[in-house]
Parts: sequence; structure tokens; C-alpha cells
Amino acid sequence: MEHRYDDEGMATVEYALVTVAAAGFAGLLVVILKSTEVRELLLDILRGALGG
Repeated sequence: MEHRYDDEGMATVEYALVTVAAAGFAGLLVVILKSTEVRELLLDILRGALGG
């Protein structure tokens, strides 16, 4: 008896999961970057890298 699986549409599901994960990560990044301490730390790193 041969079993055949129909995986048509799997790529769509995978793209949807990746999109949801990326949106969640972006939301988390926005929350983190709203923190004053994190913003100041990043600005200090950029200033140091640019020599200013």
C-alpha cells in the first residue's frame, strides 16, 4: 500500500510562520529600543565607532 502525502500549500504555511515570527521579533525590538538605557547605550556605541 503506497502512502502519498499532499504537501501542496506547505510553502505558504512556512512563509506565514516566518512572517509572524518576523513581526513578533520586530515588535520586541521596538519595545526594547524605546528603553532610554538601551537607546543611550546604542548612541554611545555609534559615537565611539564614528569617532565623535
